[in-house]
Amino acid sequence: MLSDVYRLVAPGVFEPAQVELDPWSGVAQGEAGGEPLVLVRPTHLSICQADMRYYLGSRPAEVLARKLPMALIHEGVGRVVADPSGAFAPGQRVVMLPNNAHEVDPCIGENYLPSSRFCGSGYDGFMQEYVALRPERLIALPEGMDLNVAAFTELVSVAMHAIKRFEGISHERRDMLGVWGDGNLGYIVALLLRARFPQTRIVVFGRNDYKLADFTFADETYLTTEVPADLHVDHAFECCGGDGSESAIEQIIDLIQPEGTIALLGVSENPPAVNTRMVLEKGLRVFGSSRSDRESFEEVVRLYQQRPEVVDYLQALVGNVVRVTSVSDMTRAFQTCAQRGAGKTIMQWDV
Repeated sequence: MLSDVYRLVAPGVFEPAQVELDPWSGVAQGEAGGEPLVLVRPTHLSICQADMRYYLGSRPAEVLARKLPMALIHEGVGRVVADPSGAFAPGQRVVMLPNNAHEVDPCIGENYLPSSRFCGSGYDGFMQEYVALRPERLIALPEGMDLNVAAFTELVSVAMHAIKRFEGISHERRDMLGVWGDGNLGYIVALLLRARFPQTRIVVFGRNDYKLADFTFADETYLTTEVPADLHVDHAFECCGGDGSESAIEQIIDLIQPEGTIALLGVSENPPAVNTRMVLEKGLRVFGSSRSDRESFEEVVRLYQQRPEVVDYLQALVGNVVRVTSVSDMTRAFQTCAQRGAGKTIMQWDV
């Protein structure tokens, strides 16, 4: 069958193209054929900052030349149209996993393997009429789930993945955890830490009073310029990215207790300077975390079911919701996202 795919061909310019899908023989984009695939109709897609960097052309020119044209979006949910494997029922709502692993390594996670193909990063993302995915790249959503929230489950899974790695790396004194960043990722990381460590003090550091006001589940919030001199954290999560990473890492190293763990989640085009002298002097553990794995998605979906208040808090991140029926609507959604300072822009996908 033919399916329309909507690719970014140059910054700010989307163009439709047609691709051949044959889920019954296992032939689809990124798949070599073999086992039957699940045919899914995307319904709700969430725009990520990574998508915006491609759309706005803020990635280096050589990166854009290498990766475009490409369909964007790696955060999304859809409705099952057909499943020859029998794993899902027609009409079932599912979250789509963007990472397409082609090997298993006993030491390296699927999201860190160079051979893996990630939707919207060198390979077509979910801005398509239909997608055909292996059953293991889909997870059923709970009945009645808010689909605008479910659309950015991938971002929630990134936070979950980082926290799970933190649990295996850090020491067990977790009286106070600090989160640097008052944007979407900082909000989600702090919220999951609250759910996972109910007895721990969760402290959030940011640059904007109006954003910090939304962190009602945190024990304390501080502007980065107004931190008490005697405040120290046991471990820290850097969720700033961009130009804010360097100053955040500097402040974390200053405020963290000896032998604390620093999780780096923010993406920066320019390498930030790091005070390695104090990293050594304090014996700090620093680790990076990117994307996520199926296990993290599964844990997030269980959290949705077991802790509905988490979904309620995540609803605060839903910003603009744009119904998309045409290429001009896609452009409008991305322009809306560019103009909005906080929250997630959701495309209700109806092309």
